[in-house]
Amino acid sequence: MKPTKRELLKEIVKHIDVTAFDSTYIIDSMRDMSFSSRDTASAADILQMMINDKESTNWLILAGSTSAGGCMQAYVDMIRFNMIDAVCATGASIIDMDFFEALGFKHYKGSQFIDDTHLRGNYIDRIYDTYIDEEELQLCDSTIKNIADSLEPRPYSSREFIYEIGKWLSANSVKKNSLIQTAYEHNVPIFVPAFSDCSAGFGLVMHQVERMKEEKPYLSIDSVADFRELTEVKMSAKSSGLFMIGGGVPKNFAQDTVVCAECLGFDVPMHKYAVQITVADVRDGACSSSTLKEANSWGKVDTAHEQMVYAEATTVVPLIISYAYHKGDWKKREAKNHALLFKNGTRGTGILLG
Repeated sequence: MKPTKRELLKEIVKHIDVTAFDSTYIIDSMRDMSFSSRDTASAADILQMMINDKESTNWLILAGSTSAGGCMQAYVDMIRFNMIDAVCATGASIIDMDFFEALGFKHYKGSQFIDDTHLRGNYIDRIYDTYIDEEELQLCDSTIKNIADSLEPRPYSSREFIYEIGKWLSANSVKKNSLIQTAYEHNVPIFVPAFSDCSAGFGLVMHQVERMKEEKPYLSIDSVADFRELTEVKMSAKSSGLFMIGGGVPKNFAQDTVVCAECLGFDVPMHKYAVQITVADVRDGACSSSTLKEANSWGKVDTAHEQMVYAEATTVVPLIISYAYHKGDWKKREAKNHALLFKNGTRGTGILLG
């Protein structure tokens, strides 16, 4: 007898609370160990440098599914405790995982050893050993459509549109401490360079098709504006640091802001600090978008304070962020409020125009 949908969607994935335990002893011990332990301690030290550098704009780069896997609250806390000034992420991390849970839906503990055809028959999507209800995900899609329907029909950067989602969540969310809403309330801009590659894409396609049938103008996402605005955030600070989970498009966009500024005739320093936590292989020339040392050859990342950590992120991220929280240096840090660069959520700051 195969399990029913109710039986499959039974055990909720719980997000770890990095404030509830002190990893200081573990990280300090790892510093005198070897292999990935020492790399993890080095990554924690670089995050501390980022937090203590008053001139540094610190970016959280998110790719992969750690948000669904129990790390979302840790990322929220990085914003809440003023460690991070901007976010660049995949659409799945921000919409399918964070916005989805802000609507009151959950991710569930499952198994990778299951008949996926049976899951499909029950409208359950699988993220390795984690389940998500496809019917609830489609409600997420339609909510995005409804938000788009309520806005002025014109091109938006993903940062602009997510700003509007944050505003909507401040009045309508079920879960009040989502990443989007917390970022909105703390003036931390969120960029999703490939915004259509997630539930937002389905919702926006539905919005556009309906408007086209009605012969009305529609909302669209301007990915070039994403790149320009992210470059403006980079240019607004004397120094910058990247704390990266995974890689791919968010990582590449964040690193490329240095080159973009240079192409426009501005002398912008490379990212001074960089940590990447990944399981991607470097031998195929990819590593989910170049190693940090390789990025130095492109003029993107300084090699003075960089650390690759080859580990599955849910195993080390809670330790690193708990360490930063309990060290307490974030208490002395001034918020950058980068969302205010884009007055009233409008496009562009004028920095690039001189």
